[in-house]
Amino acid sequence: MGDTSRLCSVWLGSETGILKGVSLSRKQAFNFCNTSHLSRDQEVRALCWGDPAESELLVGSVDGTVKTFSTEKGSFTETRRCGDPADGCFTGLAVLSGSTLVSCVECGTLRVWREDSSEPVKELSAGKNVCRMRQSPVHPHKVATGGKENGLKIWDLETPEKPVFTAKNLRDDWLDLRRPHWVRDMAFIPGTDKVVTCTGYHQVHIFDPSSPQRRPVLEVEYGEYPLTALSLTASGDTVVVGNTHGQIALLDLRKGLVRGCLKGLVGGVRGLQCHPSQPVVASCGLDRFLRIHSLEDRKLQHKVYLKSRLNCLLFSSRDLEEPAGEGGAQEVKEEEEEEGDEVWDSMARVEEKPKRKTTEEEEPQKKKGKKKKKN
Repeated sequence: MGDTSRLCSVWLGSETGILKGVSLSRKQAFNFCNTSHLSRDQEVRALCWGDPAESELLVGSVDGTVKTFSTEKGSFTETRRCGDPADGCFTGLAVLSGSTLVSCVECGTLRVWREDSSEPVKELSAGKNVCRMRQSPVHPHKVATGGKENGLKIWDLETPEKPVFTAKNLRDDWLDLRRPHWVRDMAFIPGTDKVVTCTGYHQVHIFDPSSPQRRPVLEVEYGEYPLTALSLTASGDTVVVGNTHGQIALLDLRKGLVRGCLKGLVGGVRGLQCHPSQPVVASCGLDRFLRIHSLEDRKLQHKVYLKSRLNCLLFSSRDLEEPAGEGGAQEVKEEEEEEGDEVWDSMARVEEKPKRKTTEEEEPQKKKGKKKKKN
């Protein structure tokens, strides 16, 4: 089993606009906020690291601003406007070399920003109703987008005139009816050109841009509810998916089979991330809990209540710096799944007495007995 003591911290973005940090080693939770007045305009919708050393965290808010948070100082250091609230919420943030920022919003506008410029240096349209943008970890200049009735597209930001790959519509069903598509999340499979996606129609697809086929090379269905998030394990042969009913499953991408399920969630899943080196996965969502499960035995290892609905999360190899000011540390209460058993055990047991048969029930039985005697 993986050593969870090496998991330093997890950063989470909430609906209330508070950036939350959980130190798993010290068992403490922190709230970080750069305004005294909280509103839904500051709701955090996207997180990404600003540098490989994880000293800066970029926080995308509903109001179109991207805030830079210093993990060393424990405070926000910069705010820049990277979009209009009328364009929709951020669906993804990414960083290129030289502090260049890439942002994408729901209306499909994908922009590239330089640190010293208030105007985007590149801008392209990825189509309407974009649900997610993801960056390739191997080729940072490549990003993938997709959304509702907006199939998977892969873009090379060095030549952004047109996508380098556009997925083709799914084949018609057995009634020759068109099958809708709704990409909710995606990830680049390490060591290959393939991309795995999950859809709002409980499907998992694998696309291979290196092959002439633009339709999925693998299609798997899980459950009956829309899938909302996915994350690849470190090996890249298993994907973890979550849906709107709090169900999380591990799918084998080689055979297209469900390897197991993770239990404990009661609300829709909004954020999933597998640790890059440890066999664990972190999840968050509408039930306000951060949960960390083992990928080996699928047991719950950490469960932390954070008071707000959570939208996104990031693992960090650095431990948290305690904030100065009002947002001090809060002791984390680890909650177990069996925490209510002691209460039930202490309650007196009430045994039901067997019900006495009514006269209406007795009469038919007497008549049956008389018939038997006559026979």
